[in-house]
Amino acid sequence: MTPGLVLLLALLSALTALATPGAPEARAAEGEPSVSLSKKEAGKGGEITVSGDGWRPETLLTLLICGEATPEQGVAGGTNSCANADGRAVTTDEKGAFSKKLPVAEPPKPCPCVVHVATVTGEQALADAEFAVAGHPTAPLPRRTGGGKLAVLATTRLEGDSSLLTWFGAPPARQLVLTVGNLGTDPVKDPVFAIGTAHGVYAPQWEERQWRGTVAPGGRAQVKLPVELSAGAHGDYQISLRYGKRVLAEQPWGVGRPWGVTLFWVLLCLVVPAAVFRTGMAVVDRVRPRPAGSAAHRRRRTKPPGTPERGPEPAGALPWFTPDSAPYRAPASAPHSAPNSPPLENRSTTKGQP
Repeated sequence: MTPGLVLLLALLSALTALATPGAPEARAAEGEPSVSLSKKEAGKGGEITVSGDGWRPETLLTLLICGEATPEQGVAGGTNSCANADGRAVTTDEKGAFSKKLPVAEPPKPCPCVVHVATVTGEQALADAEFAVAGHPTAPLPRRTGGGKLAVLATTRLEGDSSLLTWFGAPPARQLVLTVGNLGTDPVKDPVFAIGTAHGVYAPQWEERQWRGTVAPGGRAQVKLPVELSAGAHGDYQISLRYGKRVLAEQPWGVGRPWGVTLFWVLLCLVVPAAVFRTGMAVVDRVRPRPAGSAAHRRRRTKPPGTPERGPEPAGALPWFTPDSAPYRAPASAPHSAPNSPPLENRSTTKGQP
């Protein structure tokens, strides 16, 4: 084998070895979440089909049409720039793919617009696809200043107390209070924060909160953001505050159990069976057969005290007197005696006597 051929084979082997590590990077790039649309432009009232691939399996996603956004820069104003009322939710299949129809609506901000797809729970993932809403106003994107940088300057705290309704299962609510400072060279106007609530081992669920105000370069401001849990929530929660992709602060929150709900169920378990039992006994007492003489027995039981006992009245007696008080009447067959005749016992009954 000639030296030139050996050198050529060695060069090919080296090129193959260098190309092999690049394969995992290509696969990783191909595995990123992606979004495709059935139409690139449609008017209000129309409908498009949104499809995606490369998402986490069995993950809940939100589909929104947002203004002042591009796939390269994302949604500058957060979900405040989106048509939230006309959004849709979809769950990916076992392979991380989905397909869902989305009605076309006009976002509150002018175009350029995108169809924004983002995860609801767990690790955040998002993707945007360029879309044009026919007839919707178009304006240049607002100037983005990259010199503003917020940082937390003081310990965060939760303000507020639970009300009586919270004791009966109403959603617990607090205000997350913190002091932020602008460490950059440009002002930060109306920043959009994300508040995450995590319970136990579950990943935080994020909700966007926009704070109205401007933090000048080198300045500071006190920020108050509302935090609300679901109805009946109790236990240990972790509240996180995120700005952009950086978590600024975390605050624990111990929520008491709504004992009013427990008390309600205990009373319900006691009162309802008692009421059913009393109703059943009343029905049984009303429909059961009565024994003979029960009415007379009840009359004797309800007789006022001190009333003398009387025997049963004879069948032929009149109600206004008893047989003992009736006047004496002689039998109809007995002869009438003379008015001045002696009593019968003084008369002689011997025969032959005058």
